[in-house]
Amino acid sequence: MRLSQEKKDKITEQILSLLYHVFPKQPFTAEIAREIARDEEFIKRILFELKEKGLVTNIKKNAKGEIFTRRLKWRLTQKVYEVYHSKQ
Repeated sequence: MRLSQEKKDKITEQILSLLYHVFPKQPFTAEIAREIARDEEFIKRILFELKEKGLVTNIKKNAKGEIFTRRLKWRLTQKVYEVYHSKQ
């Protein structure tokens, strides 16, 4: 099943909105997928597209400095957060 670009854009907006509202918390991909009620692989693909555009960044290490082996955390870049914050 293919989604239209319009629907994909709306899902992207939902992801960015979620990341803004939980900032500075950095949710895992699975948490984002669960909150938006979408497939985890689909959400991960969109997150990597957003990363290429410079809108989000992934966190590869936990608080102890250990590298995550199978999971990634996500957050808005500081520039994007400031733009969202100024619009509110």
